[in-house]
Amino acid sequence: MHLGRLRARGLAWGAMGFIATGLGAQVARAETIHGTWENPTGDVRVVTQPCGENLCGKVSWASDLAKKDAAAGGTPNLVGTSLLRDYRLTKPGHWKGNVFVPDLGGTYYSTIKLLDAGRIKISGCILGGLLCKSQIWKKV
Repeated sequence: MHLGRLRARGLAWGAMGFIATGLGAQVARAETIHGTWENPTGDVRVVTQPCGENLCGKVSWASDLAKKDAAAGGTPNLVGTSLLRDYRLTKPGHWKGNVFVPDLGGTYYSTIKLLDAGRIKISGCILGGLLCKSQIWKKV
């Protein structure tokens, strides 16, 4: 009977360790999404960071061409603009939220997938997610 209690305690501690390890992995993975990311053409950089319990991202740098395109779409001050809005973690390495596209002047349903520590895939969609366009951004 005493041995049975020790085994039960051992299993409980093992389960707690497994749960803690899983949570730690999720936290570590979520933290890798935070930082500065550059779009595929290298003319926009966005800093991602927590906004409450969600993930957001603001433009930290943009080329003159990107600024001109954004101004033509109705965003006169691209640097400082929130592009990634209210992304919530849906499972480890995956977020859902909204992306603001300055040159189109619109906000669209979006997903972010962490491909690895240095790359994310951002998809913006229309028609309820039926048509999507994706880009691979690199961490800088």
